[in-house]
Amino acid sequence: MILKHLSVQDYRNIQTAEFAPGRELTVICGQNGQGKTNLLEAVWMLTGGKSFRGSKDAELIREGSSFAIVEGESEAETRENHIRIFIGDGSSGKKGRSAKVNGVDHGRASSIAGTFTAVVFAPGHLSLVKGGPDGRRKFLDAALCQLYPDYITLLRRYTRLVSQKNALLKQYYQTSGATELLDVFDEKLADAGTQLSWRRQAYLAQIEPDILSIYRDISSGRETLEIRYEASFTKENPLLEAIRQARQRDLAAGFCTVGPHREDFCLFLDGRDAKSFASQGQQRSVVLSLKLAEAAGAQKITGEHPVMLLDDVLSELDDVRQAYLLSRMEHRQTIVTACDAALFAKTDGKVYRMDSGVLSEE
Repeated sequence: MILKHLSVQDYRNIQTAEFAPGRELTVICGQNGQGKTNLLEAVWMLTGGKSFRGSKDAELIREGSSFAIVEGESEAETRENHIRIFIGDGSSGKKGRSAKVNGVDHGRASSIAGTFTAVVFAPGHLSLVKGGPDGRRKFLDAALCQLYPDYITLLRRYTRLVSQKNALLKQYYQTSGATELLDVFDEKLADAGTQLSWRRQAYLAQIEPDILSIYRDISSGRETLEIRYEASFTKENPLLEAIRQARQRDLAAGFCTVGPHREDFCLFLDGRDAKSFASQGQQRSVVLSLKLAEAAGAQKITGEHPVMLLDDVLSELDDVRQAYLLSRMEHRQTIVTACDAALFAKTDGKVYRMDSGVLSEE
């Protein structure tokens, strides 16, 4: 997968920008707060209208404007696509994020997931080891949404059911026929949740060999990484039964306590929980392994290596990990942000500079 050209209009602090990254390494340099990450985020928008910073629509639109536009031309082995993402605040008549591909309106931007694939590695991802399970679930969900567009529909359905059941649990004693309604929700949740969990587990099992292999390379085999998915049910105790068993606990808590929305995968180094015992360097090695395996998995599944987006992560890595990451990016399109372009002095790539939202090629 190659991004040939990107046009940005009224996106965050960028009024207009034209970006033509190289087919391998491209560096966007500039001081903090100038808009480097905003441009990288605009590239990520092409994957389905999502922000890797979890921003609301109004935060994506430049102050004083009513909408933002991101357009990209991508190239793969068998196709070329022109993707247009529109983000409106409603004052101009159109609200939310919508997408067109090759002039065809696809409605909701998330519906084009899989058209353009990328893997983003930002400083926030360094919390994948030490942070809560929500971040690890999002890691799996974000990858699956790009690779399998139907997964988005399944995830939305399950999330909506959880929200509806939670609302009923809070009003259980004031709702007529609440017990029967909960029974219906439980069956629907069990159906969608079982599919969701199995697909997460299957994907993790698919990329696990690459995760372990990459970590072994980075750490020179000094310790062994192990991954365990913690499901909320088993074949012997299916999800529907687990949900039913949790009924009284759910009523006391006022929310669903069992299901894929509560699942996690745990990381261990030499048998010890990495969340508690991993050093800063080990944490970075684990996250680097996860992100590189995500990219390798995408290539195996789709036949195309995704575009790599690295948001100021090299400054968070030591020389050994920097060198390893860059070696894995050879002959693959990689777009990197950095305060200091000197980090890439020995590499042959295009360099852009971002200054107060204005992009220029050096």
